[in-house]
Amino acid sequence: MSLYVNTNVTSLNAQRNLNSSTKLLSKSLERLSSGLRINRAGDDAAGLAISESLRSNIRGLDQAVRNAQDGISLIGTAEGAVNETVNLLQRMRELAVQASSDTNSSSNRSSIQEEVTQLISEMDRIATTVQFNGSTLLNGAFAGTLQIGAFAGQTVDITIGDFRASAIGATASVTSTAMTAALSSGDLLINGTDVGGTTSDGVSTANATFSAIAVANAINSVEGETGVTATVNENSVTGGAIAGGTLNGTNNITINGVTFGSGSDPIVVAADDSDGALRDAINAVSNQTGVTASLDSSNQLVLTAEDGRNIQITAAGTGATITGVTAAVTTGTVTLTSADSIAIGGTSPADAGLTAGTVAVDTNSAVNSVSVLTQTDASSAITTIDAALKQVSSQRGSLGALTNRLESTIANLQTTAENLSASESRIRDTDFASETAKLTRAQILQQAGTSILAQANVTSQAALTLLQ
Repeated sequence: MSLYVNTNVTSLNAQRNLNSSTKLLSKSLERLSSGLRINRAGDDAAGLAISESLRSNIRGLDQAVRNAQDGISLIGTAEGAVNETVNLLQRMRELAVQASSDTNSSSNRSSIQEEVTQLISEMDRIATTVQFNGSTLLNGAFAGTLQIGAFAGQTVDITIGDFRASAIGATASVTSTAMTAALSSGDLLINGTDVGGTTSDGVSTANATFSAIAVANAINSVEGETGVTATVNENSVTGGAIAGGTLNGTNNITINGVTFGSGSDPIVVAADDSDGALRDAINAVSNQTGVTASLDSSNQLVLTAEDGRNIQITAAGTGATITGVTAAVTTGTVTLTSADSIAIGGTSPADAGLTAGTVAVDTNSAVNSVSVLTQTDASSAITTIDAALKQVSSQRGSLGALTNRLESTIANLQTTAENLSASESRIRDTDFASETAKLTRAQILQQAGTSILAQANVTSQAALTLLQ
């Protein structure tokens, strides 16, 4: 066997292995004390890069949650003020209903008007002073963006309407002339949306596909896209002088399918219907015709369909002369209203009694112009306030919908952050069960290495025995 003194290979080998086990022990102690598997890039370069990316994402998500919660706080502040605006409008409507009754004197109405004026002032004060972190919310100027994600572009826009008295209740409105023809696709466009074709209204006895009811039904069917509501107006027709005579099987009139004076029940009509026999006969069957009769100041027959259906009149013999009415089909009108301007177009809007063009919002119809000083003004005020309540409720509903969206966003962000945190933990955090086993192994190896190194250092002393 060879024996060397200058180079103790056994000792060198023991030193190398001891250094290795010491490094393992040191790394295990570092990981267990820090709780991190990766303490420096050299521990796992790729893992560190992935972990830092996940950390950025997680911290971005956590901040996005706070942003969304701030957004909910902002909306809550706005909605609380809007709720008080609704209360003011409800009180104004109550006062308008009170003032609409002629049991009130002009002095009473003046007193009511004073309260209405104060309510309008308070509505403006709320709209111009309610703020969130320095931003005024209800004057129509607020429009912002919430960052609700960890990356650029993951945003949601917040726009809050104008709740000043000069803005709410203001509408664009236009009343048509009488309908002239049924609508087909493309004939009428409202705010760029095709109203489509009209169908029978189910009540008119003639021209039922182009009554005011039929047109209003078609327009209202796309209200969700246009924001425009069509209201059917009362339809009426006024006759000429009532000559008088006897309505019978030969001389008679027919209103919406019901003939007056035919058969065994002739109707004797006095000149100007002075005894009301004609009027009463028509009103007796109004549930069948949908038409009521009255006499105007000139004692002419006025036929009215409150629901706006067409009024079809036919005459036989001298029926038209006796009653003063002319055989015809009278179609009604509709009124279009919207909180925004109304754009009317299409290939034939005149069929619906409308003219192509844009109808602007009339600011003079807003709540700040409400007056209850006369019965007519008070009645008009009810309509204006109803429009304002509808607008405010719609905008309030939008705020509520956005709140619900942000709450869902928060729940999603928190779930995503939780899952990403779990992923980041698996990459970066120490597995204590595994690392403890490694620590024990490294400690045993270090102790064994130290012992072996001690023995290896004395093996060269065997050469001294040879020199004795």
